[in-house]
Amino acid sequence: MSRLIAGVDEAGRGPLAGPVFAACVILGPEHGIAGLADSKQLSERKRDYLAVLIKERALAWAVASASVTEIDRLNILQATLLAMKRAIAQLPVIPDSILIDGSHAPKIRIPVTTVIKGDVLIAEIAAASILAKTARDAEMMEHHLLFPQYGFDRHKGYPTKEHIAALEQYGATEIHRQSFSPVKAIRNIND
Repeated sequence: MSRLIAGVDEAGRGPLAGPVFAACVILGPEHGIAGLADSKQLSERKRDYLAVLIKERALAWAVASASVTEIDRLNILQATLLAMKRAIAQLPVIPDSILIDGSHAPKIRIPVTTVIKGDVLIAEIAAASILAKTARDAEMMEHHLLFPQYGFDRHKGYPTKEHIAALEQYGATEIHRQSFSPVKAIRNIND
């Protein structure tokens, strides 16, 4: 019997707003998904297309997040590890081992290997990268409907000039990460 290997990656560590997402994917040897790559190297359209294929053809997958409140309380690294742990726990099957993009891993009972640039090197991690990114982007599009003046539909919460200008003009919302320096600095100016 072949070993079940899961790939894990995150999306949304750098933004000033919104949750951090993580995904866990077990592809299996016959997944037949061409074009898997680091989500940051793919167009939005290609990511959305691949996300559908991954969900249809993977042996198992799960997506989870950690909230803005958790990010502010724990810090972004610990919140990211929490999101990863949640995604792994939601898998309908238990993998034999897990490959995680980067150099940090949550403490879990399954054997874990961290892989620098894993989203470029390993199909399972690339698939997880795509699912995490598309899930986070979808949530930021929902936040755009609530706060259209911030432009979340364009920058997804990342610290662009447009986003910083909106923060300076309108202040921070409840989906902004209060512990992040640019948000904290603007909040201090407006207090």
